[in-house]
Amino acid sequence: MDMNQYLEVFIEESREHLQNVNDQLMRFEKNTDDLGYVNEIFRSAHTLKGMSATMGFDDLAQLTHKMENVLDAVRNHQLDVHTEVLDALFESVDALEIMVQSISEGGDGQLDVKLLVQKLQRIVAEEPVAQHAASSIEYDELVQTLLNQTADQGFNAFEITVQLERTCLLKAARAYMVFDVLEQAGDVIKSAPTVQDIEQEKFESSFIVILVTNESQEKLQASIMEVSEVESVKIAAVPVKKETEMEELVSPEVAAAIQEVTVSAPSKSPVEEKRQPSNNKTIRVNIDRLDSLMNLFEELVIDRGRLEQISKELNNSELDETVERMSRISGDLQTIILNMRMVPVETVFNRFPRMVRQLSKDLGKQIELQIVGADTELDRTVIDEIGDPLVHLLRNAVDHGIEMPQARLENGKNEKGTIRLKAYHSGNHVFIDLEDDGAGINREKVLRKALDRGIIDGKTAETLTDKQVYELIFASGFSTAEQISDVSGRGVGLDVVKNTIESLGGSVTIDSNEGYGSRFSIQLPLTLSIISALLVQMSEERYALPLSSIIETAIVQPKEVMHVHGQKVIDFRGAIIPLLDLKELFTVPNSVQGDRYSVVIVKKGEKTAGLIVDSFIGQQEIVLKSLGHYLPGVFAISGATILGDGQVALIIDCNALIK
Repeated sequence: MDMNQYLEVFIEESREHLQNVNDQLMRFEKNTDDLGYVNEIFRSAHTLKGMSATMGFDDLAQLTHKMENVLDAVRNHQLDVHTEVLDALFESVDALEIMVQSISEGGDGQLDVKLLVQKLQRIVAEEPVAQHAASSIEYDELVQTLLNQTADQGFNAFEITVQLERTCLLKAARAYMVFDVLEQAGDVIKSAPTVQDIEQEKFESSFIVILVTNESQEKLQASIMEVSEVESVKIAAVPVKKETEMEELVSPEVAAAIQEVTVSAPSKSPVEEKRQPSNNKTIRVNIDRLDSLMNLFEELVIDRGRLEQISKELNNSELDETVERMSRISGDLQTIILNMRMVPVETVFNRFPRMVRQLSKDLGKQIELQIVGADTELDRTVIDEIGDPLVHLLRNAVDHGIEMPQARLENGKNEKGTIRLKAYHSGNHVFIDLEDDGAGINREKVLRKALDRGIIDGKTAETLTDKQVYELIFASGFSTAEQISDVSGRGVGLDVVKNTIESLGGSVTIDSNEGYGSRFSIQLPLTLSIISALLVQMSEERYALPLSSIIETAIVQPKEVMHVHGQKVIDFRGAIIPLLDLKELFTVPNSVQGDRYSVVIVKKGEKTAGLIVDSFIGQQEIVLKSLGHYLPGVFAISGATILGDGQVALIIDCNALIK
């Protein structure tokens, strides 16, 4: 069988299972008494093991199998949970992620996991492994609900105790044969010990099985006794609880969710409890197909603009009506397509708890990461780019923000620091706030470093507000660390964070209170593919300015323009802002200055500037096209768009114009 056709599904599902293991491990670490988390981890690990073995990725299958042994010992109360156990499981997840990543990049998924496997084996070996006797079997609410439902359908439920001969050498093989007999007669609901323990011969010589069947006790007894080395079989009918008793025993969630149970025989990938599949009507779609769909729709948007222009020129009522209807329908289609591309920021946030846990251990700090608004959605293009800046900011907060436990206690704080990551929508933007209750930013220390690096001079330093001082940490190569750290900036500084966010059409601001903490606030556009823009004319050329950067437009008389240090400025609502003539910046040919200035007021964070153009054309939705690899690094141009008449208009990057 050609397994390549299933490779993409394998990679995607493996990542989902590993993320679930990560999440449940983090929760289990905080509450080791709740074995429900362990069961969730075991299910994901077990599924991943089966998938890996089927696809032929032996290292993956081997490591997950050893993880199963540890998890099984934990959930059967054979292994006490301590730091070494949790660290080994986290380390295993890291190795599995490396292997899956290798496979996704075309590799073979092989990794030397011998030492890790030995560590997992040692953990299980150090603990006394109980040899389960068939003394009792637990009838939890799930099992009892199922038995109640099967009784209503006329089936019999039996508790079957099988005793093998004491001299039996291949106990797992005999147990397999017994299970095979039972599965031909009905459905196995549960066993004690578990099927996995029976597979690994972690039992003495007897085991118990709950079976739902139409067969009689006598026939079952005779069939099981035909298996070699079976010493005895005891079969008892399972009493079914009355409806009033079940109301007290079963939660509504369990009663509604459980419809079918199937347990396979040993060595057949058994599943002891199977939940009803979700009714969520979703399908997996390759992201390349969504990109292709988006590209086609972008062409439709361009043609829509052309039709609207032709309609205006011809002034035909029937054509106007048709074009208006097409514009409305394509607008609805645009909304649907953009929503299809929206991805919750949870896909980025999910990796942060593990990262913060490891970093806090490495630094000897106690840190709790709180995540709010993980279901907030962003276009996948933005999602793909925002991960690294957030990682950098988080590392910075862990390294420079949160103090050591002793220092926090001395300052009257809780020894455990808190980092809060919050995402939320506001208008056509998404905001991501990263806040910590650490030491905050030391104004004097930042100023001293900025002066030493020549970023500012002494005269300028005296005029800066606190917020302007904080923004100095975004300067290239700026760092207040006394020693270069492998945790946060490594001496690189936060300029990379700012540049990346601004390249996405966003902005980042800082607020801090020394001794109490800092907050970084990131503003991002919902999508980058189709944007609303103001079209402007400069001589024979047309340009587009993103509406997200525009405050307003204005007509300025020449007498209102002032000159400060050779720079044109105007008084805009009580603030002096610079004027930039785009015709001069972009060397627009045949440009002639009129008797007044058409000015677009734009913003970048708290900074404002006026851009001089010849005239305003109007607002329009445009498709942002990259300039490609042939025109990299063009100053103040973020891309281009094709207008309705086929002319190309360059899209101006307002952030690059404001310094």
